[in-house]
Amino acid sequence: MDEFNYLSVLLSIILGLAVTQVLTGFRGLLLARGRIRLYWPTLVWAFLLLLIFVQSWWAMFGLRRHENWTFAQFAMVLLQAILLYLLAGLVLPDFSEDEEVDLRAHYEAHHAWFYGFTFALGLASLTKDFVLEGAWPERGNLIFHLTFMALSLLGVFATRARIHKALTLLALAGITLYIALLFARLN
Repeated sequence: MDEFNYLSVLLSIILGLAVTQVLTGFRGLLLARGRIRLYWPTLVWAFLLLLIFVQSWWAMFGLRRHENWTFAQFAMVLLQAILLYLLAGLVLPDFSEDEEVDLRAHYEAHHAWFYGFTFALGLASLTKDFVLEGAWPERGNLIFHLTFMALSLLGVFATRARIHKALTLLALAGITLYIALLFARLN
């Protein structure tokens, strides 16, 4: 077993737990459907996180060529996976048997932490590239990360629902475009 195959096991477990967390949330939505007040930004973010998890898994394949891993390098990749898991834990509420669920109230209660973790995710991703490669990512990738981080900061501090709805749509369009342009093929 080479270094990356060994290290990727822990990353795979964490990403798998993140996927499980979001899918469990969707299951809870289905089972509690009569007691739920829906809020579309929450649902879009939950689907978007699943897309981000798959993209992260897809992009990690490129790390197989990296040799002579250091603990700091692995820690940066691990941090990225941990932040994805934390986002998964915030996007949808936990469900109990008889409790009413208001997805808008959940979103509003956790948006600062959620967007704070998305900012940290962008920063960790940039730092990971620098720690692994000794350079920042190519221009298009760097612009995406900086834009994503700036919009995440806006999400931390914004209180108006219109701004959060716009951020959700921008994230959906931006991440979809990012994947289509930079990760259409497995490298």
